[in-house]
Amino acid sequence: MQQIIDRRLAGKNKSIGNRERFLRRHKDQIREAVKRAIDGRGIRDLERGDDIHIPKKDLTEPVFGHGPGGVREVVHPGNQDYVRGDKIERPKGGTGGGASGQGQASDQGEGDDDFVFALSKEEFMQVFFDDLALPNLVRTQLAEVPEWKSHRAGYSNDGTPNNLHVVRSMRGALGRRIALGNGPRRELHEMEARLLEMQAALQAGDVLAEAAVQSLAEEVRVLRGRIERIPFLDPIDLRFRNRVKVAVPTSKAVMFCLMDVSGSMDEARKELSKRFFILLYLFLTRHYEKIELVFIRHHTQAQEVDEENFFHARETGGTVVSSALVLMEDIIKARYNPSEWNIYGAQASDGDNWHHDSGRCRQLLAEKILPLVRYFAYVQVAEEEQNLWDEYLQLAASHPQFAMRKAVDAAQIYPVFRDLFKKEGAKAA
Repeated sequence: MQQIIDRRLAGKNKSIGNRERFLRRHKDQIREAVKRAIDGRGIRDLERGDDIHIPKKDLTEPVFGHGPGGVREVVHPGNQDYVRGDKIERPKGGTGGGASGQGQASDQGEGDDDFVFALSKEEFMQVFFDDLALPNLVRTQLAEVPEWKSHRAGYSNDGTPNNLHVVRSMRGALGRRIALGNGPRRELHEMEARLLEMQAALQAGDVLAEAAVQSLAEEVRVLRGRIERIPFLDPIDLRFRNRVKVAVPTSKAVMFCLMDVSGSMDEARKELSKRFFILLYLFLTRHYEKIELVFIRHHTQAQEVDEENFFHARETGGTVVSSALVLMEDIIKARYNPSEWNIYGAQASDGDNWHHDSGRCRQLLAEKILPLVRYFAYVQVAEEEQNLWDEYLQLAASHPQFAMRKAVDAAQIYPVFRDLFKKEGAKAA
């Protein structure tokens, strides 16, 4: 029977086991709180922890109590106002003094606030994407320009002073001194014992014995000096921490955000699109080390812009969706080699398009874009199905890396996203 005892000191997050049980027990309430927390954040600053509020009524635990009947005497500590037989008035402002939100305002009484605790960044993201998976996930490795990471590779005899390992060096020096001095010390002890015996047996006038004693004493002195000259620390004892650079496979992705900014896309629909882009960006950060964002807005012409202009610029016009797809293809060829980058596309539109252009959009996606990307998701932020939706339906049936859904209000964005990226065999939200 082998028993392992963990004696490591607990960090600042003590009682980790209790915290994990708490997260599992109140998983549904925490998930709802996390979904509420994503509102109002930017696309890059959403990936952080948050304070989660859980109503106290959801934290109740079963208790055992005495049944009715019988005679009991109970002593309540701190009672200075009541004696036996007094009737205690019911607390004002609600039933039981809790924060029920009912009754008249009062200058007395106390309420129970919601239970608040902080979710770390890792816990926040784990809850947020608990049962989602990236379809067709294949990490493209960058072979031509590998990344290098420093790894520990034992110890070396050469190095810089800041890499000197003192303990290892002193251990080597001690071992060297023991190895070099063990034999001479044993010989020295034997010679010293023999010298004492000879001095004890020495008789006056014995010239030969005196000469032997003097000779042995000289040998003891020479041997003691040789032992003392063994250096305490020698350059060969020094050990330096050795670190080597190792080429590691890198995985990086680029996310293309395409949005229609024509006259039919009002601010509410743009806000829906923003929420979808935020979810996709956060989801990709869980699978790739490097994420780049490319924002393309279009009306009759497409333009690559920054995040601020992408979501808040007020330029409008007609609608030619193919202009955005053409620009996306040009950017991929110019900056993102598909053999080195994992490419993802997300398009948001109200479905309105110049009727002669929708067929070209389908052709561009099928022949130019989809062969280059890992996944392309189209979200229509309007209920009415127009010619662009009909053309894209043909792609969804024949291309597994293409998916399309509708979302007409904010409450549908998260379920739509979970439906697009749900794990195989999992039910959509």
